[in-house]
Amino acid sequence: MLKNYFKIAIAVLRRRKFFTFISLFGISLTLTILLVLTAFLEKIAGDSYPDRKRDRSLYVTRMSERTKDNGMSSGPLSFYYFDHYVRSLKTPVKLGITNGYESTNTYVNNKKINVSYKYTNADYWDIMEYDFIEGKAFTKQQIDKGDRVTVISEAMKKEYFGDVPSVVGKYFEADNINYRVIGVVKNVPITSYMTYSDIYLPYTVAKTDFTKDKGYRGRFYGILLANSKADLPRMRAEYEDMVKRLPMERPEFIKIHSHAGSYIVSYVDTGDENRSGMTFVLTTIAIFVLLVMLLPTLNLVNINITRIMERSSEIGVRKAFGASSNTLVYQFIVENIILTLLGGAIGVVLSFVAIEVLNSANLIPYLVLSLNFSVLAIGLLICFLFGLLSGVYPAWRMSKLNVVTALKAQ
Repeated sequence: MLKNYFKIAIAVLRRRKFFTFISLFGISLTLTILLVLTAFLEKIAGDSYPDRKRDRSLYVTRMSERTKDNGMSSGPLSFYYFDHYVRSLKTPVKLGITNGYESTNTYVNNKKINVSYKYTNADYWDIMEYDFIEGKAFTKQQIDKGDRVTVISEAMKKEYFGDVPSVVGKYFEADNINYRVIGVVKNVPITSYMTYSDIYLPYTVAKTDFTKDKGYRGRFYGILLANSKADLPRMRAEYEDMVKRLPMERPEFIKIHSHAGSYIVSYVDTGDENRSGMTFVLTTIAIFVLLVMLLPTLNLVNINITRIMERSSEIGVRKAFGASSNTLVYQFIVENIILTLLGGAIGVVLSFVAIEVLNSANLIPYLVLSLNFSVLAIGLLICFLFGLLSGVYPAWRMSKLNVVTALKAQ
């Protein structure tokens, strides 16, 4: 039966080539956009390099402080906050501290190079699992001594030193300070803002002594590592309890909010208790997907209705020979799904091309998109839903055609 439906669908597609082209173009373009978006989101949410211990880690990225007049101040936290308060927690076995990447300039052969840098403590390198191309991370002893050492990215090595086999022991100049290179790591995409940088530095070499600022707010993020995944609820509860006991920094503050959450929850944390970052992101994605799918769906519905009117005599004959409305509806929906799957196949090819172009253009530093099995599975599901949604109403219209009226259109 399905084989016959497939043959009928191909014959119908060949009958009006312009309509077929419009339908396939809309389907393939829509799927291409959605697959590229899915690959982007999957890269952000699913790529665990270099924090491969996410399953037993919690992330602290923001603190918000509310005033008596319901005002709010929100942002990253201070190094002192993590080192003094968070380090006192019993459940975490490690506490990685790092700031958001910042920028400076350096010069090589009179060429200006923009350099992203960030500061870390020693535990950060124990929690993270960077792929070292050469060398190693700096140690707690080097941090305590204030050694001017650095770990650099693979891309920065090539841009600053050129094509040389090894740079360990060489010096990298940034902000008029020379740092000795002790390691080179595989690139991290800029979308992983807690782990991305061109160069990584010990926090003790900064011009500002972060340990002297005893306020809660600053420029740092924290990664709490539990001994096992089972310890995460206890570690989260312990952190929440600590925040509740924090003294107010200033008299105008009446409430402090800060959470230790999973990677994704912390990634989109707004700092506003009344505005969930996860809800906002999911709503935005849902609206975008709806808008992207709505126009081609309506277009395909209109084209399908036109095709039905052209096939009214065929429908009348089949009904006259005993074909039920359910059989005709099923046939037409299957035909429409076949059409969307053909458009989907074209969309997958276009997605491969689009992703290669985006990766080559390097529009987002070090972000390499790919179409893996999960992305393709989502694409297949989108095709099926697209075909189902755009075929139900035309099929229902077809099932309501009167036999006599349909045969008169012959």
